[in-house]
Amino acid sequence: MATAFVEPNQSAETASTASEAASGPTAEAPAKTAAPEAEDKPNAPGTQTLTIRAGLAGLVWPIIGIVAFIGLWAALAPQVDTSLGTLPGPAEVTEAGFGLYDEYSAAKEAEAAFYAQQEANNEAAIAAGNPGAVRDFTYAGPPTFLDQIITSLETVALGFFLATVFAVPIGLMAGLSTRFNAAINPLVQIMKPVSPLAWLPIVTMVISAMITSADPLLPKAFVISALVVMLCSLWPTLINTAVGTSSIDKDLLNVGKVLRLGWFDKLTKLVLPASLPYIFTGMRLSLGVGWMVLIAAEMLAQNPGLGKFVWDEFQNGSTQSLSRIMFAVIVIGLIGFLLDRGMMALQGLASKNRTV
Repeated sequence: MATAFVEPNQSAETASTASEAASGPTAEAPAKTAAPEAEDKPNAPGTQTLTIRAGLAGLVWPIIGIVAFIGLWAALAPQVDTSLGTLPGPAEVTEAGFGLYDEYSAAKEAEAAFYAQQEANNEAAIAAGNPGAVRDFTYAGPPTFLDQIITSLETVALGFFLATVFAVPIGLMAGLSTRFNAAINPLVQIMKPVSPLAWLPIVTMVISAMITSADPLLPKAFVISALVVMLCSLWPTLINTAVGTSSIDKDLLNVGKVLRLGWFDKLTKLVLPASLPYIFTGMRLSLGVGWMVLIAAEMLAQNPGLGKFVWDEFQNGSTQSLSRIMFAVIVIGLIGFLLDRGMMALQGLASKNRTV
């Protein structure tokens, strides 16, 4: 079995120790003559009450932490003076969030009015017997904050998808082949620490040379940002996939040989199911890295998205800019948290369906 980029944990030894610890007491413990009533009735009212209390207790300290943070923020923010005034507190940032939503609502109303007026003009032209005057214009208003969020999510989704498509097969081959792992290990160690700020000008020049159409299938800025995300976020998935593949129990692979499984059956029925926890751990890390990289790339390259929104507000320099920037930072953090929770839920769903 190949040696992966990172030395795997002593999973076999840990599993053996856990197995002995689990089997010992079971063999020596006397047989139970009568189980307690609570075990016979797991849905008893007392058990449900304890479960509810435990759940509420688990929420107390997170709520206390959030409330304490907001309190400190509200107390210390007025003490900090910046070039745009004092640092906004929770109330000002919340007000900025409502203001951004009002801008979104106004923009949607303006867009609806634009298309309604265009449709009325076209109907009047047809009624007047002048079909040549019919026009089909596209609304070209500035993107709103919610539009920027959607653009960033679409970009990180494409970059993460490309990173996963490249990283998982390469990681599987590196975990299964010692020679392949040794061949690509130096490249991985060199490329992994490269900053997105270094990749951005290279990717921009290459994509600008390749996409020369006036109306490409995907906007050039969108492709540039997605590729930068891919180049910076594929490494955690690749490394964790290689580690997981190399740490598969040899007995499991020997079973495949005894059953004379083909290469594809061995990969899909033995290697992939056993490596899933490592693969999903790498994907979670890659998604988090990709989201951070995207915001930096959008700020530097002025590509549409949340990063550009933050930079434009910084350049704007109005009295509301700092509040809007801080609200955007909170939204960026919340989206990153939700993306991680979503990947955890997907990992749990995939783990339930494992056959190994």
